[in-house]
Amino acid sequence: MSDARNSLAIALFSEILAADQLIRNRLSKVLPKGMELSHFSVLNHLARANTERSPAQLAQSFHVTRGAMTNTLSKLEWAGYVHIRPDWDDARRKMVAISPAGRMARDAALAAIAPMFAQVVDEMSEDKVRAVLPILRELRGKLEEDR
Repeated sequence: MSDARNSLAIALFSEILAADQLIRNRLSKVLPKGMELSHFSVLNHLARANTERSPAQLAQSFHVTRGAMTNTLSKLEWAGYVHIRPDWDDARRKMVAISPAGRMARDAALAAIAPMFAQVVDEMSEDKVRAVLPILRELRGKLEEDR
């Protein structure tokens, strides 16, 4: 790879990493008290999927270790946000579902973060956001292929 391409790649990923850090900082300030970004992400995933998932499936979806996902799920279960039950077909596995309290917590978190996201989209313009989404999705896809 040429120096110019290296510089371009470094600039791209530097911007993405900086944006990621800023987004995480802003989110942590507006999420409901006690809710971490990982908690919201799992609750949002379960609410959108509207079906049970195994801890292994969730770990794979979020590109984290099973141990990290188990830790997050334990906290969510303690808060009453998820139900964890044995898999009826394989007792070695567990299945996770969002609870009514978890759905309410997720909805409260969405209500807290939506204005922040809407403000950014308004300031950038919807056209710019629509234009960049396919590029970001393609980049994510390429990164997922390389795992």
